[in-house]
Amino acid sequence: CFNNIGSQQDLVMGTHQEYYVPQQSHWPIVAASGIFLTLWGLAMTLSDMKQQKDMAMSLGVFLLGSVVMAYMFAGWFGSVIRESHEGLYSDQLSGSFRRGMGWFIFSEIMFFAAFFGVLFYVRVLSIPWLGGEGDKGMSHMLWPDFVAQWPLLLNPDPEQFKSPDAIIDPWHIPLLNTILLVTSSFTLTFAHNALKVGNRAKVKLFMAITLALGLTFLGFQVFEYIEAYKHLNLTLETGVYASTFFLLTGFHGAHVTVGSIILMVIFVRVLKGHFTEENHFAFEAASWYWHFVDVVWLCLFLLVYVF
Repeated sequence: CFNNIGSQQDLVMGTHQEYYVPQQSHWPIVAASGIFLTLWGLAMTLSDMKQQKDMAMSLGVFLLGSVVMAYMFAGWFGSVIRESHEGLYSDQLSGSFRRGMGWFIFSEIMFFAAFFGVLFYVRVLSIPWLGGEGDKGMSHMLWPDFVAQWPLLLNPDPEQFKSPDAIIDPWHIPLLNTILLVTSSFTLTFAHNALKVGNRAKVKLFMAITLALGLTFLGFQVFEYIEAYKHLNLTLETGVYASTFFLLTGFHGAHVTVGSIILMVIFVRVLKGHFTEENHFAFEAASWYWHFVDVVWLCLFLLVYVF
């Protein structure tokens, strides 16, 4: 009898090593609700901002969605961490995590590729057509004095469409932010290498430096936006250059914010003694995401600020 029980236990453990099926969870529906509320609130906020309406309700919806998202991340990731510490995850599931993170970053690459595609279309096709170039350049009959140039500081119809007064100087705050993010990639790599050899003191040090660099980047980004709105007339209402500028840098700033929150969670887990030299995929996933954000910024710095 005891031999049969032992054989059944061995069979269950063997099957578990092959594949692990997690329990049913309510977190996906919570995530869907949070995403819906956040995006809905953001859309209403932008609309109210453009129409100069009271933004109390739209901001309330946005903040509610953000709270739901924070609750979802805390609960869902907490469940994953607990299951991992209980030893429920097999090598097969670890591989699934890695492939899932890889596909997620690929989707983010396509996300930004679409926005860079918009920038390419505007600069290479749309603006020259407005200036009279090519077969589709008949619009020069409407605006004969329009000069096709980039950055576009004079819109085709300046009386109807306001134009920015100037652009952001790439060799001040943008260059400083580039140095900050590139440096943060190095410090995060140093922290990762320290974790691999079990030097937790260096892990904590370099993680703290990485977080400080990321938060400083966000602070300078906010200062740059204030400068653009108050002194350069570079706003969402001043033409296609400003629109593409805020589209690309704004979404990148949102990704840096998310990445900073992820690194904060990882830092807290490091302080609690989580991760080992062999088992630290969450740390690796956060590193992948942060390096991806850094690479996107380098493309932004060159294509949006410099050229």
